Amino acid sequence: MTFIGPIAGRKNFARGGLAVLLLLLGSAVALPADLFPFDQELVLDVAPMRPAKRVPSMTVEPNGTLIVDLWCRSVRGRADIGESSIAIVPEPLSEELPAMQGANQCTPTRLQADESLLAALSQVTAWQRVGEGVDLIGPTRMRFRPATN
Repeated sequence: MTFIGPIAGRKNFARGGLAVLLLLLGSAVALPADLFPFDQELVLDVAPMRPAKRVPSMTVEPNGTLIVDLWCRSVRGRADIGESSIAIVPEPLSEELPAMQGANQCTPTRLQADESLLAALSQVTAWQRVGEGVDLIGPTRMRFRPATN
């Protein structure tokens, strides 16, 4: 009986230590996943509008500066991001088309999609991490994922 007590104590100590280690590792891994992905190009999870390959994307800097590349045009703005809240305030959309766009690339459909997407971004009120990406939540839910290029 003199050996059973110390052996049982070591097993419980080892199990307890392993549980604490797993708990600490779990919290260390969970914290960064909940942070907004600043300074990353985030691409809207949609298929491109053919014939062009461009898909809308956005980048938010830690100071709140926002750059949104829409279907045809780009716009700057401000993103105020809280723990789970977000408010996006874009600058007015320029009527001038980008010089680098090819002929017939900015069709009336794509220009209307620019305005619709910008309006939807202006109405988001919350954000949530989903894997490596982010969902922007408002009347329209939009999923953005990190760019792979």
